[in-house]
Amino acid sequence: MKAIVYTKYGSPDVLQLREVEKPIPKDNEVLIKIIATTVNRTDCGFRKPEYIIVRLVSGLFKPKKKILGSELAGVVEAIGKNVKTFKPGDPVFGLSTFNFGTHAEYVCVAEEKSVTIKPNNMSFNEAAAVCDGAFLALANIKKIDFTNSPSILINGASGSIGSASVQFAKHFGANVTAVCNTKDFELLKLLGADEVIDYTKEDFTETGLLYDVVIDAVGKSSFFRCKKILKPGGIYFSTELGYLSQNIFLALLTPVFDGKKVLFPIPKDTKEDIVFIKELMEAGKYKAVIDRTYPFEQIVEATRYVETGLKVGNVVISI
Repeated sequence: MKAIVYTKYGSPDVLQLREVEKPIPKDNEVLIKIIATTVNRTDCGFRKPEYIIVRLVSGLFKPKKKILGSELAGVVEAIGKNVKTFKPGDPVFGLSTFNFGTHAEYVCVAEEKSVTIKPNNMSFNEAAAVCDGAFLALANIKKIDFTNSPSILINGASGSIGSASVQFAKHFGANVTAVCNTKDFELLKLLGADEVIDYTKEDFTETGLLYDVVIDAVGKSSFFRCKKILKPGGIYFSTELGYLSQNIFLALLTPVFDGKKVLFPIPKDTKEDIVFIKELMEAGKYKAVIDRTYPFEQIVEATRYVETGLKVGNVVISI
């Protein structure tokens, strides 16, 4: 089969299209013929690790896993002898988080992992473009008390994690302020944002408004900058470790005091989350946001575009 392989860390040019051995499903696995996948921040972060913790997971000097890609949508081609919930021909979507391997024509995923039947009302491209941002967003959303309709500001609201955070926050009843570029105003309104701030014209930390929660979905701010816009007892989330990995230490220290705090939950994808996302999509309550679609052979160009930081939602790879 064809796959995008990388054997060393570096720029997008380390990605190479090669012929590799087609995987064979184990007894508890399904073999999926991939129709669509994505290039996301996780792929880029593992291809060129900025944090030592990534190298500790992926390999200190070179990657242990040679094929990136965590999102997938495709068709079950074969199943292991113990698989009960899938059959050949089933259209499926989901994640191969941290095992990666979806930048290829085929991938094997365990039956109990984060894969389920694709919604009928979404294309394969749309189904491939929702899970990574959604499960990362849910890690934060699950830690928020929505009892009294909290006010939530989401920085980087037009990205993959940001657009997912907007939709989940609205679904659970929050009042949402989205921070984005002017060109993305209409998209964020469509996704449910109540208010929109243009970061090219205004510093969201200088508006004088206060929020119960701030979610930095692009990791370009900090708790110290956002502390003044948090209400007493307010919570700050970030999708990045922050300068000198400060968010890990702040998450340990700030909850000790009775005041504003940093939470830094470790994201973990589950089948239950994927099924929840599917149910929202089937009900028309969750939308895929696709910026661009590239053919498989142009994954290097797609990766370069993702690394500009300008993408809106997701970048899909059609296989």
